[in-house]
Amino acid sequence: MLRISILVFTILFSFGCCSVRAKVSYDDKAFIINGKRRLLISGSIHYPRSTPQMWPDLIQKAKDGGLDVIQTYVFWNGHEPSPGKYNFEGRYDLVKFIKVVQQAGLYVHLRIGPYVCAEWNFGGFPVWLKYVPGIEFRTDNQPFKVAMQGFVEKIVNLMKSEKLFETQGGPIIMSQVEKIVLYQSFLFYRKWEIGAPARAYTAWAAKMAVGLDTGVPWIMCRQSSAPDPIVDTCNGFYCENFRPNKPYKPKMWTEAWTGWFTPFGGPVPLRPAQDLAFSVARFVQNNGSYFNYYMYHGGTNFGRNAASYFVATSYDYDAPIDEYGLLNEPKWGHLRDLHKAIKQCEPALVSSYPTVTNPGKDQEIHVFKSKSGACSAFLSNYNPTYSTKLTFRNMQYDLPPWSISILPDCKTAVYNTARISSKRSEAKMVPVSGGLSWQSYKEEAPSADDKNTLVTQGLLEQINVTRDNSDYLWYLTQVNIASNEGFLKSGQWPSLIVMSAGHVLHVFINGQLSGTVYGGLKQPKLTYSGYVNLRAGINKISLLSVAVGLPDYGVHYERWNAGVLGTVTLKGLNEGARDLTKHKWSYKAGLRGERLSLHSVSGSSSVEWVEGSLLAQKQPLTWYKTIFNAPRGNDPLAVDMMSMGKGEIWINGQSIGRHWPGYIAQGTCGRCNYAGTFNETKCQTNCGQPSQKWYHIPRSWLKRSGNLLVMFEEMGGDPTKIYLVKRIVQQSIS
Repeated sequence: MLRISILVFTILFSFGCCSVRAKVSYDDKAFIINGKRRLLISGSIHYPRSTPQMWPDLIQKAKDGGLDVIQTYVFWNGHEPSPGKYNFEGRYDLVKFIKVVQQAGLYVHLRIGPYVCAEWNFGGFPVWLKYVPGIEFRTDNQPFKVAMQGFVEKIVNLMKSEKLFETQGGPIIMSQVEKIVLYQSFLFYRKWEIGAPARAYTAWAAKMAVGLDTGVPWIMCRQSSAPDPIVDTCNGFYCENFRPNKPYKPKMWTEAWTGWFTPFGGPVPLRPAQDLAFSVARFVQNNGSYFNYYMYHGGTNFGRNAASYFVATSYDYDAPIDEYGLLNEPKWGHLRDLHKAIKQCEPALVSSYPTVTNPGKDQEIHVFKSKSGACSAFLSNYNPTYSTKLTFRNMQYDLPPWSISILPDCKTAVYNTARISSKRSEAKMVPVSGGLSWQSYKEEAPSADDKNTLVTQGLLEQINVTRDNSDYLWYLTQVNIASNEGFLKSGQWPSLIVMSAGHVLHVFINGQLSGTVYGGLKQPKLTYSGYVNLRAGINKISLLSVAVGLPDYGVHYERWNAGVLGTVTLKGLNEGARDLTKHKWSYKAGLRGERLSLHSVSGSSSVEWVEGSLLAQKQPLTWYKTIFNAPRGNDPLAVDMMSMGKGEIWINGQSIGRHWPGYIAQGTCGRCNYAGTFNETKCQTNCGQPSQKWYHIPRSWLKRSGNLLVMFEEMGGDPTKIYLVKRIVQQSIS
């Protein structure tokens, strides 16, 4: 085994020298922290996807679950929303989060990136970055490299100033630069175009990161060309066959996927605890030195932070700790027991390669022996259907299908991945309030002759106009219909065809909703085609284009578009088709209610709300508000939005995210079997139901009384059927 210290790498690569002896190093079998060889167990908890008040409990539950390390991304767009203006407060108080982890006695793996993907808006990049002249994301591009290096240095210097690296006595034992250079990993058919710039960028990012002299290792996940001393790692449902690109690097699994994210319009993915445990045990028996659960707590995409067009507000991820901070059993307990077994094997695992034998079909035995005499064994049955009896050292062991038994002393099987002994839990949402008393305010569709509109010939790209300060952009124009048009006499309305780059389009004719169309996660582009009720004279066409998050991955995704960018055509006129694409169009970014801050206490008093018999129901473009008292107790809370269509929700001025219960999950929910290679497309639930109907309300955002709940509804719904609910977990013996 070849042990490589970060100090040695620093000298070899002339990235500067360090006068302090490095306390974190590694070899091909283990991480060495302050001289102790370690196999590290980690879990992802993203600080902006929960609240500071939740952090201590989440991290303690992670520690109780057997974790050594908390892994988190660093979210550039949250920390630098505009150039040079930084935010490290509230949910973005990164220093506080790391210190909470340190107080719990755990380490930190800081994935600075700054590209994160993560189903996070724009992959974590601030939108202003898109408009830096000449920029191209994540390639050998000077404007991008200057901006990226500036942010990475900002984070590293902040960590140094707070003495948070392990070499300073802090908890950060490793960092990550970049993530996946997608040009090489996924888009192999375009290597000829961007392969060389991607390789140059990878080399630059590595040199830049190591040159910051943190004293701890740097990694790149899913980047096989990561240059020394960067450690390349694996992501996926299974990683037992992964090999780092150099024999002296540790085998790391940065993302062991505990489930998957939920898209609006899709079912809720699940992953059986048995299969997750099996995949981890298989990784460890194949010389794994570090594995991290993505996610250990997924949390919530508050505000407008969800990306990938249709990612739900919930980022539960079927993680061991659920979105609300409660234990997801039996997954949490089953993994805790796995970690105990692995830790009993640690002395042998970190100091030797295994002897591997195959005593029978689909059977495998891995035996680890240390020089000090420690012996541990992993007994495997890879058959997905049948149990097996495996003989080892003159003893017989029964193994269920698709399972691994762990013997820390090469004698006693203390754990089997398929046998669950922990309690199962069932989460329920229980109403805690009767009907709420609502008031409504109707947002009127604007028209092209309104004041304070941007006017131009032709169609503009949406994000160029809104700068992503709002999901909404109005496209406004007028058409003059002659009284002798044939359709006016026959009663046959003309049709309007609108082609859009996505993601949702509401069509208003003379102030009345004519129709709605939306895309999906795999195909966000859309075409509206419908008959429209036009009259003789001037007709006002108002198109409300809605962006549901920005892309978080892909080649040159800074160039991807949203909004009405195809053609707009009227058909069925005497003159034939009338192309409106190059007409004079007016634009209004955002909603009037947004400009008036109706979601806030002060803004909500700026308009006249109605209630009682005048309350708007099942009407599009409607704002609603109510005042309520915080329910007693400490149970996690949510709002049940089953009766509504699509929009956004705020509690006391803070956005809890986009709601879209009107988008029904389409899928092929099947039996979720743990045995056999995992297939996330079959292991699903919630088909035929809303992808998400409950929306998390953090307790810390509430006052004892007088809480303001505001929502904007695009499509129309019945607010009288909205309820506050509490989440409770009932457990039973497995």
